[in-house]
Amino acid sequence: MNELSPAPRILLACLALAACATTRAQSSCDSDREPRPVALLERFISADCESCWTDAKTPRAAKGDLVLDWIVPGARGDDAPLAAAATRDARPRLEALHRPPPAAADTARHGSGRADHRLRVAQGPAFNGYIGTSIALQPGRGGPWQAWLVLVETLPAGTEGSPVERNLVRNAFRPDWDGARPLSKKEQSKLYESRPMQIPEGARPDRLRVVGWVEDAQGRIRGIAQSRCASPKGKG
Repeated sequence: MNELSPAPRILLACLALAACATTRAQSSCDSDREPRPVALLERFISADCESCWTDAKTPRAAKGDLVLDWIVPGARGDDAPLAAAATRDARPRLEALHRPPPAAADTARHGSGRADHRLRVAQGPAFNGYIGTSIALQPGRGGPWQAWLVLVETLPAGTEGSPVERNLVRNAFRPDWDGARPLSKKEQSKLYESRPMQIPEGARPDRLRVVGWVEDAQGRIRGIAQSRCASPKGKG
């Protein structure tokens, strides 16, 4: 499932070259200087429920929370009012949480436990409809690990009538770190994966960033990271 075919590998190389060629002009987009969220708040909305997007009672984030908004494909398929923003990755996420697809909306909050490892996420510039992304983990004690890396579009409050700011999940993948295969000595000291993610039609590249987290064998979150783009030197 996580093995890249030759075409994506070539695309990834092109993304890397583009990133190197524009290093001086582009801002740095990674999690290095970003405070670590203390919890992950996930809001799931059925693509069939148009009013859920504008609901004034939408759960808000507490201080230190990182919010993700998943639009779950609905029974009406492409005819659903929120179908354009729905992602097929929402269903595997719900399955991982042992939750059924919501008829309207559902919310899950997970605290991030203390861990003796370092998690880092980063992204490159948009290129030909894709964006280069990466996730790296320096494992401490524990494991095996299940990791998630998601591409989100941050939408300000008021977008299409939303009462809250949203981090709309646009794409996702899970690295093969779950212990199903033996890890090399290099991987045991540092787990790393990079991946080009497609930018869906309608998403604004300037609003995109990446969020990653790792879970232990019991499904408990043990680290969360999010990228931010720092202004280039000499810029405001």
